[in-house]
Amino acid sequence: MMARVAFLLIAGIAVAAALGLVLRRNAIHGALFLVMNLGCVAALYLMLGAEFLAFAQIIVYAGAIMVLFVFAIMVLIPGKEETGPDPRKAWRLLAAPLGGALLLELVLLVASRAAAPAATGATASGSVATIGRLLFTDYLLPFELTSVLLLAAMVGVLLLARSREGTAQSQGPGPEASLRASAPPRRAEREVGVR
Repeated sequence: MMARVAFLLIAGIAVAAALGLVLRRNAIHGALFLVMNLGCVAALYLMLGAEFLAFAQIIVYAGAIMVLFVFAIMVLIPGKEETGPDPRKAWRLLAAPLGGALLLELVLLVASRAAAPAATGATASGSVATIGRLLFTDYLLPFELTSVLLLAAMVGVLLLARSREGTAQSQGPGPEASLRASAPPRRAEREVGVR
């Protein structure tokens, strides 16, 4: 009974954090809600007895990947929110029916898993040796594709930041130029002017 209450509490926090992630307009707040959601998923892994997955969830996703996300947010959104009409409003309207279809698919998947007998044997255990063996044999291609995808995302962020630097420099002098123009001349410049 206590385990069910703990599961419902953690699942409720995870759903609330996911809703906060989707509904918040500030990207930094959304990233913090994502960290909370990943922590709840790690707690659910711990309740299932998969300690390695729980620790990997905290170390890899809530740690390293979120640092990458926050770095990308800080580089691409330098302190101001974009305003004006949303150019992707039509695509966002498609998100609700597609999300409903995904939810229906997940419910059907969980229902079919509940009706199927539980898995037994070496693959059912969550030990580090079993996960490592599966990760580097049966799931080697998806594992390597994930690393290539993360590398491509990091390179893309750096290229976007570099292109923003180029456009910011080509727009003309910034506020520093007006401050330099209004500053009094230095002593060496005054002496040159006297001579």
